[in-house]
Amino acid sequence: METKEVIIIGGGLSGIMAARTLMKKGVEDILIVEKSRSVGGRLATRRIGEGKADLGAQFFTVRSPELQEDVGKWLEAGWVKRWFGNPYPRYTSPGGMNTLAKQLAVTIPVKLNARVSSIRDGRDGPLEVELENGERILTNHCVVTAPAPQAIQLLTETAQSRVPTISFAPCFVGMFTFDGASRIPSPGHVDEGLPDGVERVVDHNKKGISSTVTVSVYMKGDWSKRNERLEDDAILGEIQEVAESYLEKGSAVTGAQLKRWKYAEAEVVVRTPFVDVGEEGRIILCGDAFLRENDEAGRTRFESAYLSGVSAGDGLAEKLKGI
Repeated sequence: METKEVIIIGGGLSGIMAARTLMKKGVEDILIVEKSRSVGGRLATRRIGEGKADLGAQFFTVRSPELQEDVGKWLEAGWVKRWFGNPYPRYTSPGGMNTLAKQLAVTIPVKLNARVSSIRDGRDGPLEVELENGERILTNHCVVTAPAPQAIQLLTETAQSRVPTISFAPCFVGMFTFDGASRIPSPGHVDEGLPDGVERVVDHNKKGISSTVTVSVYMKGDWSKRNERLEDDAILGEIQEVAESYLEKGSAVTGAQLKRWKYAEAEVVVRTPFVDVGEEGRIILCGDAFLRENDEAGRTRFESAYLSGVSAGDGLAEKLKGI
């Protein structure tokens, strides 16, 4: 049976940053366990036809000195670029946001396509992380970055009672290919003057990540919640009407896909960057819904996920040094 000092459940930004922080502090016997075929979580990029679209986070902003320092390094390495915004820049990744996640995780041991079914937290001996395929991995510490409604299903009753109550709003994203240009102005992002229920519209060709015209429409949480019982075709049909309003004369929609994000944004955030829920603090919960006490934005976003992961990694590294 495989044994690791630290297992991180979830390969989104929080999990990646927790791992990078631990490794920076000398804790290298770690493993990220990710249910999908790629790291990144909502730093997600999908191919549609000959095009490509970011279907989760489109960009990020910077308020904290920690992220600002890293962004300077990422800019120098070519991992990110300044997309738009003055005086507060919006940063994105030239290859799509998932490319940034992969670059950040390149030195981290990761087990992909591995869904965790339970974490057994006994008082004696290591934790036991069981996968849906029956495989078991022993660990002394576990960092869980999955959204709270998913995380709670993995825990014992005692640990479940310590999980803060966090509800999430969904988000539906329609992705469309055009056979001609769109009317979305450069730099390819619109978030004002939109129809009710629409959060933003993006032309990924003008954004610079797609060789063909690929347009995404991102719906607000309340709209997505009202319509989540509808079939995919019905949802996509309504969203496509928005996309079609941005067609240049003579252009047409040639392809369409829908992405349902079930846990897109926390409706209530937690004002601490991570929470200990296991016996003797051996299971830590973190993620974009766990905000630092001095967080001025007060909402889930790229930076809150980044800072939560860094804080969880710092906290666990200090604990391990004291053992």
